[in-house]
Amino acid sequence: MNRIRSGTPATYVLIHGAAADSWCWHLLAAELRDRGHDVVAVDLPCDDESAGLTEYADSVIAAVGARTNLVVVAHSFGGFTAPLVCDRVPVRLLVMLQAMIPKPGELPGEWWAATGHDQARREQDALDGRAENDLVTLFVHDLPPRLAAEALSRGKAQASTPFTQPWPLAAWPEVPTRFLLSRGDRFFPADFMRRVVRDRLRIVPDEMAGDHLPMLGHPTELADRLEAYRSQLEAETA
Repeated sequence: MNRIRSGTPATYVLIHGAAADSWCWHLLAAELRDRGHDVVAVDLPCDDESAGLTEYADSVIAAVGARTNLVVVAHSFGGFTAPLVCDRVPVRLLVMLQAMIPKPGELPGEWWAATGHDQARREQDALDGRAENDLVTLFVHDLPPRLAAEALSRGKAQASTPFTQPWPLAAWPEVPTRFLLSRGDRFFPADFMRRVVRDRLRIVPDEMAGDHLPMLGHPTELADRLEAYRSQLEAETA
């Protein structure tokens, strides 16, 4: 895709998944800043057992401060936090990047069984012939070896608290929402995610190349797609 630059500069708010930190966004953040945008890549309190979903949203909102023209991008477990942010501050666009989609009252710890994830993973593991401890094949098979090794080495402890708390919203926030699916993800297989997106958001996801961390494997393409979403929204609301 060609590099896209258009419209008023935005603030991209990047929310990582479980057992991670803001490092996973560093290549995408550089792409977005190169296009003239502000970037807030938040570090959630993943290893804090006293922090739940509300505290996760608090940390994002504190990091955003008084910034405006917000585009929120949520990855993986960040999908449980991002809508809470959108419910509390004005957000122009929410992009779910291979993210978990919650239902009202759902415990994140119950999402796996409710969506049929375990069965989907077993089927994908059988197709891949993946060994139980082969995290490279599961999460980062699309990355260059050195980058894959660094990504795995940066994993953080993940507290259980947010997985035990019901998702507090009564409905999805009224914010334009897009879903971008990573076709090569073996942790959240593509067919599984297509079904979950259809059932829970009632939209058809867009698709790109990549494993579970497309922001590392394909940062330029991802930046182009985010900018295309933003440009389309600006044209629709002009």
